[in-house]
Amino acid sequence: MGGREMFVRMLDSVFIMAPDFDDSYYGGVIHEIREMQVANMGQYAHGNQPIQHMAYLYNYAGEPWKTQYWVREIMNRLYKATPDGYCGDEDNGQTSAWYVFSALGFYPVCPATDQYVLGAPLFKKATLHLENGKKFVISAPANSEENRYVKAVQVNGKAWDKTWISHTTLMAGGTVNINMTAAPEKTRATNKTAYPYSFSVNK
Repeated sequence: MGGREMFVRMLDSVFIMAPDFDDSYYGGVIHEIREMQVANMGQYAHGNQPIQHMAYLYNYAGEPWKTQYWVREIMNRLYKATPDGYCGDEDNGQTSAWYVFSALGFYPVCPATDQYVLGAPLFKKATLHLENGKKFVISAPANSEENRYVKAVQVNGKAWDKTWISHTTLMAGGTVNINMTAAPEKTRATNKTAYPYSFSVNK
């Protein structure tokens, strides 16, 4: 795509473009198109599952605060405890799984790796009771609607400067402490060494 900056601009454009569409392929407006318009998030169509990992891709280009912002916006705007509060269809549980993972603060962007890409948790505390009998605790006591950005992360008491955490680490049990803040933290995890694995070369 022409490098990191161009990649970020392309990601940004998805959310700011007008929700225009061409339905000639389908011969009518399908529900994914209508839901995209109603959501009013540009060309981002969460009801069409292949795009659901997109908000996490900012982590691969050194701007994780944009992932944190947009993931929270998607959860707030497109999921509600009302009869019409569910965006799109399930497709074998994918849309609900996206919400559960995102509410915990991470998502398996590429299941072929053992990395979960970090966003920001929705709750002040969540405890995963793992099948091996261990517990994995996600603690973010300052979390709130205003404090949606990650300022610092500790994994088992040690500073963590990556934008991902491994499945192996999660299954070993322990605690992730996340310091949340109201302002985007634009210096943390911006170095290439913090990025999740990518088959392509980061530039």
